[in-house]
Amino acid sequence: IMLHSTLALSLLLIAVTSNLAMAIKKEKRAPQTLSRGWGDEITWVQTYEEGLYQAKKSNKPLMVIHHLEDCQYCQALKKAFAENEEIQEMAQNNFVMLNLMHETTDKNLSPDGQYVPRIMFVDPSLTVRADITGRYSNRLYTYEPQDISFLIENMKKALRLIQTEL
Repeated sequence: IMLHSTLALSLLLIAVTSNLAMAIKKEKRAPQTLSRGWGDEITWVQTYEEGLYQAKKSNKPLMVIHHLEDCQYCQALKKAFAENEEIQEMAQNNFVMLNLMHETTDKNLSPDGQYVPRIMFVDPSLTVRADITGRYSNRLYTYEPQDISFLIENMKKALRLIQTEL
């Protein structure tokens, strides 16, 4: 009987510790709330200022996504963005990434208004690339889910422009 209860106790202990280990592992992943659903594998900066600093330091363009939680267009774009492997990989490896649910004080980030969703690129020289636009003339920096390939082209353009101009 003694052996039986010892065995049961050790099994219980193993179960508890592995659950605990899993909880800790999950806990470790949790700080990725900065992704807000745009891509959990991407390293996101918290503020625009931090983004500018990282862009300059790493010589990577900063990609700024303005969005709001209760905006259906933002949600649709976010889903397409998060599900696209090419975007996720480029965002993770070649860009400093920031998604914001509030406006920045930098007026250069809203050249044609403060609408959402809005995606803009900032060069490592800290120049806002007003020349990298989406396909809509009334909202130059907006993208829709069906514009994902266009956004990919613009991401590549942002990368190309650094190499040729700096």
